[in-house]
Amino acid sequence: MAVARRRATRPVELPDEATRRQLAFELRRTVTGEVRFDPGTRALFATDASNYRHVPLGVVSPRDADEVAAVLAVCRAAGVPVTPRGAGTSLAGQATNTGVLLDLARHLDTIEDVDPDTATARVQTGVVLASLQRAAAPYGLRFGPDPSTADRCTLGGMLGNDACGPHSLTAGRTVHQVESLDVLLADGTRVELGRVPLDAARALAAGDGPMAGRLAGLLDLRGEVGALVRERFPAVPRRVSGYGLDQLLHEDHLDLAKALVGTEGTCAVVLGASVRLVPRPGATVQVLLGYRDLVEAARHVPALLPHRPAALEGIDAMLVAGSARPGRPRPRGLDLLPDGDGWLVAEFAGDTVAEATAAAERLVRARGEVGAPTHRLVVDPADQRAVWRVRAEGLGAISVAPGEAMKLSGWEDAGIAPARLSAYLADLADLLADHGLTAGVYGHFGDGCVHTKIDFDHATDAGVATFRRFVEQAADLVVAHGGSPSGEHGDGQARAELYGRVFGRELVDAFRRFKALWDPQGLLNPGRLVDPLPLDADLRLRPRAAMTTPAGWFALAEDDGDLAGAAARCVGMGVCVRDQGTGTMCPSWMVTHEEAHATRGRAHLLFEVLRPDTDLDGLGDARLHEALDLCLSCKACKAECPTGVDVATLKAEVLARTYAERRRPAEHLALGRVRWWLRAGSHTPRLANALAGSAPSRWLRPRVGVSARRPVPTLADEPFSTWWRRRGGSEVSGEPVLLFVDTFTETLTPEVGRAAVEVLEAAGRRVVVAPRPVCCGRPLYDHGMLDEAVATLRRLVAVLGPAAVGGVPVVGLEPSCVAALRDELPSLLADDPAAAAIAGATRTLAEFLDGIGWAPPVPLEDVEVLLHPHCQGRAVMGTDADARLLDRLGASWRDLDAGCCGLAGSFGYRDGEPFEVSVAAAERQLLPALRDAAPRTIVLADGFSCRTQIAHLAGGEVPRSLHLAEVLALLVHRGRGSPDAETARTSSDLVEARKDAPS
Repeated sequence: MAVARRRATRPVELPDEATRRQLAFELRRTVTGEVRFDPGTRALFATDASNYRHVPLGVVSPRDADEVAAVLAVCRAAGVPVTPRGAGTSLAGQATNTGVLLDLARHLDTIEDVDPDTATARVQTGVVLASLQRAAAPYGLRFGPDPSTADRCTLGGMLGNDACGPHSLTAGRTVHQVESLDVLLADGTRVELGRVPLDAARALAAGDGPMAGRLAGLLDLRGEVGALVRERFPAVPRRVSGYGLDQLLHEDHLDLAKALVGTEGTCAVVLGASVRLVPRPGATVQVLLGYRDLVEAARHVPALLPHRPAALEGIDAMLVAGSARPGRPRPRGLDLLPDGDGWLVAEFAGDTVAEATAAAERLVRARGEVGAPTHRLVVDPADQRAVWRVRAEGLGAISVAPGEAMKLSGWEDAGIAPARLSAYLADLADLLADHGLTAGVYGHFGDGCVHTKIDFDHATDAGVATFRRFVEQAADLVVAHGGSPSGEHGDGQARAELYGRVFGRELVDAFRRFKALWDPQGLLNPGRLVDPLPLDADLRLRPRAAMTTPAGWFALAEDDGDLAGAAARCVGMGVCVRDQGTGTMCPSWMVTHEEAHATRGRAHLLFEVLRPDTDLDGLGDARLHEALDLCLSCKACKAECPTGVDVATLKAEVLARTYAERRRPAEHLALGRVRWWLRAGSHTPRLANALAGSAPSRWLRPRVGVSARRPVPTLADEPFSTWWRRRGGSEVSGEPVLLFVDTFTETLTPEVGRAAVEVLEAAGRRVVVAPRPVCCGRPLYDHGMLDEAVATLRRLVAVLGPAAVGGVPVVGLEPSCVAALRDELPSLLADDPAAAAIAGATRTLAEFLDGIGWAPPVPLEDVEVLLHPHCQGRAVMGTDADARLLDRLGASWRDLDAGCCGLAGSFGYRDGEPFEVSVAAAERQLLPALRDAAPRTIVLADGFSCRTQIAHLAGGEVPRSLHLAEVLALLVHRGRGSPDAETARTSSDLVEARKDAPS
């Protein structure tokens, strides 16, 4: 086969500054959607989920199709290229470019119709796949392809890449679902494309309509290269590389819509589509098969396919090990995998569980045919979801692992015939070894699609040279096995340069002709697929070696203390910009839908300001601080981001470094030092409460950045420490437990502390309290006041350290404070063994009681429990202990999984936009769920912020929220049969339901 010479592609010549300003002016005058040409926005959109970086001229978010046309008209007149973009999760560089980025996800997101009679849907380009699935579900339908990014990828992006997913084994690729496309061409022509009978195509080509010349050229291509297409297009299920010239070769028609699927925005802007839907199965069952290794597992894929699984996935040992690495929540699905070092996950579908199970059991009975030494049948839907999560969470874990090089895309989705899969994997392993590389391997093995994450070095010249050599030889390997370089993710800048090796010079020239028919000016997404930029140019991490930042406050141990390394963890997977569904990350994004307010956007901005070639103003850049300003410091990203980006820590570090040389705003002092104000007020609580509610206080609060719309918390009449001294200490002589009394418990909710003492004593433990109040400094982190936070922690270590070093367990009541002792403390005082001892000894009340196997004397039977874990508690400690304890109580309960309450410590007390975001976050899922709760319901919310937010925004409308200690103390008293007055009041509140909102 002839190999096409590499054609050097020159970077697009962009306008000078004056022309750029004029372009922005014309666009703002033309469209009502957002037009952003500022350096911050350009930095935010400089990358997608690939290895590549291109800073765009600007980003435009048109509100409708007419505005898309207007943008193209302005850019066409100026000679400026345009790149359509969906969710920005592309892995091959097709959603990043240097011209104008056309953000089609923000506004063009309407599902226009779901027709159950024809099993079709009409969608705009920016519709998120998960939204379409929800709209189709009531009719028993779904969209067939289901990539792992389903909760954020757009239909337009799927059409651009010809996306697939696990269930494409039975449903096919995106191209197979398309009925018609509503497209806008670069010359301004808007047309609905679909199947065109050959006779009609010839008649139209002979006319003078807007499509005449294009149809004539397409018919010429059909005649001239049809034989080559049939000869050289890889005969594999997942041939995603190249333009869809095969769609011009049907016996009696041209399918113009399908021909444009997979063109990655280089030929047309997709405005909408009519797509087919497939039946949604009534039930699924999994068979997990364990093998010696993944090569052995792949060898048996052909024998397994006749059993007709709905999905057939492969997972290797590295992915599983990544899922299980210390410091991350352990996915429950790991415990379901049978023995082995390579696994196949076969899913069977049916109208009923019995039908799906019968299909799965047929495979189990025939497992000798598929060579599986071990297996497991998984019927429970929750267990099946847990297995799927192993792959998703392991992928992120192996991408960025402590002490290891980052594993990157770049050669991540070859499409191979299933019969050649095992041989290809064996040869790929040899090729990796030859180049000194390692990879995590997984994929859609039923379709022959192999995903790899490889530890390429993109920061040094030698590493980049190795990267190029490997990819070129991997392309040759795929060709030798009759495969396609891309089986799912598209080619973009990452693989299009390899087309000569795969298709030959003649077909590469045919691709160039195909693009020219649709986009003769080369306006749309230049440098991709046709005349591509080099695969080793414009690498995002290329300047990484010059970006090491000096040590700061936090140890950042997993990133060798390097702030740039911590920011570089974000590889753009976009879990933080998901549409809806479970999880907490990222609460500000869920309210504003602004890229800058997502974990991805903040990490990208921080990485950009640290680059040596940045246009931004370093760590003090205003756009960076605007992005961080609406971070709630919930730490959800630490747990839910696949690569563990911890924006709360990054925010604190950036603020600390910035304000080391600047005067702090008043709100930092007012809210960061809340411990001082609460301690001072607790000496005269009635006077302090009266002053806090006075007119002067309401006047003053906005002037120091505190919202007057938020009630000030009411100080308790008697602090916990006063009660403790009056009580005379613990009344039990058992093993000691140190109760860490945080500032909120001490001054605002001492009843929680008193309840905890009763419960711990009922569990046979002697309660010890620190001789003087200490604080974890949580509000100081949120405002980057790390010098004061470290001093506060040193005082805490001096007081709590001896007990923790001596093996006494520490129980905390406020989840954010427990999280601080477990997470921030050992990072800020990394050289202090007593700090490490405290971190290791500290438990939540639920964790401690679960650990000793205690349960109260009577069950919790008379109420429904809605669990609302604190965000930081869920992120750092998890909720497994809470779940086990509630089960032990015999409670009827469920985890609301309603995201962040929005108050987030001091965040919701801030005036202006933070207050608005705080309220909107609560109203997104949490408060509606509570308003719908049954009458005999309690909300179990250990977080003071959570309980405060619920009471403030919906106190009289929803069940009362209580701390776990209060509920357990009630059960202890019920078991004794002699409730005191306070417990009787609590019992009444428990079973009666409503509580007046605070004034």
